[in-house]
Amino acid sequence: MSGNHYQVELEQQPIELYKLLKLADLVGGGGEAKVLISQGYVFLNDEVETQKRKKVYHGDIVAFNGDIIELICHNEPVEVIRKPKTEKHAGAKKPKSTGSKPKAKKNKPPSNSQKKDTPTQPTGGRRRSIKF
Repeated sequence: MSGNHYQVELEQQPIELYKLLKLADLVGGGGEAKVLISQGYVFLNDEVETQKRKKVYHGDIVAFNGDIIELICHNEPVEVIRKPKTEKHAGAKKPKSTGSKPKAKKNKPPSNSQKKDTPTQPTGGRRRSIKF
């Protein structure tokens, strides 16, 4: 075990756990970080953490493979503001769009009364032979 102690400074918090491992260059990539976290090799504040996208905040301590990462942030956490979903009425129907494409008509084979005196083409398969 190497036993290094890192202090990672960020301007914005929170950061997802797997991204922090990538940022500290303790893993080769995000996929590797996610696998190691899900298998229980990463500790967050002295507890095993298996959530790959666990939010890490200022002052949190992450331990992995003998290395310790302390997160230092200069700003307050950024909150995601989501618009509330509009309630749909039970009886309301979705309005039809007027600019939609017309539906394609299916080609039906002509019935005996509609056939013309034209030569028939083979159905499916190759129309010409292929020579090498």
